[in-house]
Amino acid sequence: MKIVAQIKEPVYQEMEKFESKFRDSMTSKVALLNRITHYIVNRKGKQMRPMFVFLTAKLLNNGEVNERTYRGASVIELIHTATLVHDDVVDESNKRRGFFSINALWKNKIAVLVGDYLLSKGLLLSIDNGDFDLLKIISVAVREMSEGELLQIEKARRLDITEEVYYEIIRQKTATLIAACCSLGACSVKPDSTDVETFRKFGELCGMAFQIKDDLFDYGGQKIGKPTGIDIKEQKMTLPLIYALNHCAKKEKSWAINSIKNHNKDKKRVKQVIAFVKEKGGLDYAVGQMLQYRDEALELLSTYPESDYKAALELMVNYVVDRKK
Repeated sequence: MKIVAQIKEPVYQEMEKFESKFRDSMTSKVALLNRITHYIVNRKGKQMRPMFVFLTAKLLNNGEVNERTYRGASVIELIHTATLVHDDVVDESNKRRGFFSINALWKNKIAVLVGDYLLSKGLLLSIDNGDFDLLKIISVAVREMSEGELLQIEKARRLDITEEVYYEIIRQKTATLIAACCSLGACSVKPDSTDVETFRKFGELCGMAFQIKDDLFDYGGQKIGKPTGIDIKEQKMTLPLIYALNHCAKKEKSWAINSIKNHNKDKKRVKQVIAFVKEKGGLDYAVGQMLQYRDEALELLSTYPESDYKAALELMVNYVVDRKK
């Protein structure tokens, strides 16, 4: 059985029920909107985020979930989908998971409005049901994701990202959404408990490990979703590169920065930068940091009693760092 299927198994029924609830949460009286949301739903990814919500809720509530858990999962998926639609506009990307993006098919104006619509649907789903505690978790995540994106854009212009700033960017951009999934799951069944914060931290650690793994793919030869060296071409400062720049001679550093700033479209030069990062131990260091985040996440789980849900979450944490794409 594939790893993702193994992770999904303890929440399989909830995920099936969630699919129809999620589809319903998107409906509109506007035919164009329904056509676009139908296109989105039929091209969904692995749906790791709702899985985090259900696994956390079931772990804390003797294998039971409630309507709030379903709403929490729907809200997070609506918000996540909205951010992806907006991201594709910002990045001028024409593909998403191998399919045409919304902006490629319906143009930027419609894509931005669809993203806004999904965002509002997510917020209203919480408000209409009085889930103000869940709404707060989501709203904080949306704010942090926006801040993280803008912080990265601001720093990328100057290529002066420190390791500390890098962690802050990935915490806000990536980890905060996974943290929200886990705290939503906990809050849906055990509001006002210490578990809400414990699982927020657990999700954040998973998210940090996930993003470092993503950044490592840029230096690997494996067949993955994005071509090797794309971060360098886009002048994105990731952990392997930051480490290499901080552990090299002054002359090497100015060569590397010049390469990224002025020769990032030159394939040969990009390959040389990748070789430079490997030689300076940037990859080994990033792998070490990623595994540290994984271990901290597993340590938080270790205090909870054994169950299928705990085992699936442990599998999820390991999958984050072992995945091939």
